[in-house]
Amino acid sequence: MIIIPVKEGENIERALKRFKRKFEKTGVIKELRERKMFTKPSVKRRATVKKAIYVQGLQRQED
Repeated sequence: MIIIPVKEGENIERALKRFKRKFEKTGVIKELRERKMFTKPSVKRRATVKKAIYVQGLQRQED
């Protein structure tokens, strides 16, 4: 459970923003979207390899 202590005199919008940021970092929504439909292990592996190739390309461009 996420607990956000609201300081006295603090704006409610600011507290909501902190809550949303903390909630997003937990990865709950991302996990729910992944569980929504089944993806085969081969497809997952292919996606990770594709991402790794993309990141390597970006790193090569920086050098």
